[in-house]
Amino acid sequence: MSYTVLIPARLASTRLPNKPLADLCGAPMVVRVAQRVRAGVAASTRIVVAGDHSSIVDACHAHGFDAVLTRQDHPSGSDRLAEASMLLGLQPDDIVVNVQGDEPLINPELVQAVAEVLHLHPAASMGTAAHAIDNVADFVSPNVVKVVTDSVGMALYFSRAPIAWWRDGFIHGVQSLPQPAPLRHIGIYSYRVGFLQQFPCLTQAPIEVTEALEQLRALWHGYQIAVHISHESPGPGVDTPQDLERVRALFATSSL
Repeated sequence: MSYTVLIPARLASTRLPNKPLADLCGAPMVVRVAQRVRAGVAASTRIVVAGDHSSIVDACHAHGFDAVLTRQDHPSGSDRLAEASMLLGLQPDDIVVNVQGDEPLINPELVQAVAEVLHLHPAASMGTAAHAIDNVADFVSPNVVKVVTDSVGMALYFSRAPIAWWRDGFIHGVQSLPQPAPLRHIGIYSYRVGFLQQFPCLTQAPIEVTEALEQLRALWHGYQIAVHISHESPGPGVDTPQDLERVRALFATSSL
């Protein structure tokens, strides 16, 4: 199966400045993400970093990875990917997988699975992933995005609220999880390029603004999102200096 992995990387970060270039045991973080992906996908899979600064592009080229320079004023990662897909001359029926540039511990098998979910669901414009939640704290946390799906694995809704919610859930407080287990959304996406290039032109959805979840724009406009159910949770991302130190420690003590 042919697809392109696009890794958006933005130099500005309020919590961790210059995050894509942060050193992880001798290589910039965005390069570590690309290396992680390359270790588990087919040799024919194209991996391209979409950076907003020449320093990101230069770092990727220095480590043997393709990169394109995109505008600095994109409001979201999907806008950056849309520009990158045009710069690369990708065709409307091509598939791209969006791997965030701050996830150096991502499972490459998940990348493959999210690409394949679009082949399994020809009517879907987007693909993503989820895994079962196994603790109450994650279920009620607004920082953990939940998703519910239909009988064939298409997303019905994403929310920061605990969904699906059982009728008597508040009687004794939230002390257990509903059954079947609720699903935690994993922030990795696949797109058909034609839809990806159209997405930034769609008007924002009211539910998207309320939940602060961009994927709800697609559902609100009637597009379908196929969901791959993973059996394991993703590796930790890097948002803060503390996250960076934890991931550095993992790289230093493993064969990553």
